[in-house]
This record gives sequence, structure tokens and C-alpha cells, in this order.
Amino acid sequence: MQREPLSLPALRQGSDADVELPCAVPEYLEKVYWWAYVRPAAVRLFERPWLVNLILFGRYRRLCNAALDALGNPVCGRSLQVACVYGALTPRLYARLAEHASLDVVDVLPQQLRNLEHKLPRGHRVRLLQQNSAALLAPDAFYDQVLVFFLLHEQPVEVRRRTLAEALRVTRPGGRVVIVDYHCPQAWHPLRPLLRGVLGTLEPFALDLWRAEITDFLPSRAALRRVDKRLFFGGLYQLVVLHC
Repeated sequence: MQREPLSLPALRQGSDADVELPCAVPEYLEKVYWWAYVRPAAVRLFERPWLVNLILFGRYRRLCNAALDALGNPVCGRSLQVACVYGALTPRLYARLAEHASLDVVDVLPQQLRNLEHKLPRGHRVRLLQQNSAALLAPDAFYDQVLVFFLLHEQPVEVRRRTLAEALRVTRPGGRVVIVDYHCPQAWHPLRPLLRGVLGTLEPFALDLWRAEITDFLPSRAALRRVDKRLFFGGLYQLVVLHC
């Protein structure tokens, strides 16, 4: 069946799409990540499961599994995924939704939302919204859980701080924010010198997560019940769960 065209700037699945104001692409994203996310050719190149897995040294599925397990099975209530992700993470998250659960995915790039739209079934339980992660439009305490998967390392410090503050703001008391991202690997890790060079060149904000904990970027007023942290692949990757 042919899909109906999406209307921009509001990209939502279902027939009750709201109208939202256009969302400008941040300057740092255009300047630093044009090759990975912004250009249509980038989407065509990187939307390949084997390539995504190669970039993460064969750990993509395991990291997805860890993130999904942290969200629950089934995933109940309202969920928010902050930024689109190449690969099968979001379809797998959708497949875990409980009967009356819903999923919103926000991204500042329309082309990323269009790409994700083709990987998901149409329906009122999923909404694709063009929004900036540092200025979400959802009301306070709207979601039961929020997923931030390999986004923070791509953001300058102040944007990262605002993204985390927004994720906490829109999560209800008793909910959780699940974060998966890079982490400083152990000193003996054979890939440490290589990754330092690659990340320092292609992803200039990523090494921030080698030098500081994710909790260091949280607002000082953040009141959390608990913070869980788990490391993968010799400390190169981390899963952090903020319990609100």
C-alpha cells in the first residue's frame, strides 16, 4: 500500500496531527554532522544494519537489548525517544509497547523522521515530531520513560545540559530516563588510542563523556531517586538509568 505523504514541519503518524512551528537545524549539527545525518545521502549510506553494527564494534544489538530491557517488557504508558536512530532500535521498541501504550519520537531533522517513518507501522500509537531535544514542547511530567540513545556525545556541552534537563522535565515522578552512549574505556582497552583519534576528529564533543560522568551534566536541582550505571565492552559504552 502506498504511504500518504508526510506534512512538515509536523511529522506524526495517525490522522490527528497537530500543527507545529518549523524547527531550525542547530548550527553545530549542520557544521559537524552534515556527513552523518543532515544530507539525504548520509541517510542512504548509514541506514544499513551491518554498518551501524560495525561502527559500534559489533555491540549494536547488545546495547539495544540493554536499553529496551531498561524500559521494560512490555513498555507501558507514554514513552519518548529523543532523536532518531539508524537501525532497528525504534521498530523493536514499538514491538514492545503494551496494548494501550504510546511512543513519541522527536528529532530536529525532517529527513531523519522521514527515514524512521518508513521503518514503523502507521497508527495512532506512534507520533514522529520535529522538535529540538533542548527545547521539547511536551508538558512537565508527560512521559513515563524517556530514551536517549547515542545522542549526548554529539552535542556541545550546553546543548547536552539542556537536553538532559528537558528529558528530566518531561518525565513523571516515578518514571525513568534511559541513556546509552560512549564512556571512557579502560586503560588497557586495545581500541582506546584508535577511538581517541577517531572521535576527536569526527565527533569533537564525544570525548566529553570520557572526561566526565553523564550525571555531571544534569541540572543541580535534579532530584533523583536512584542512578544505575552499567558498562559494556571494556568500559567503551555505558547504560545510565535516571530514576525520577
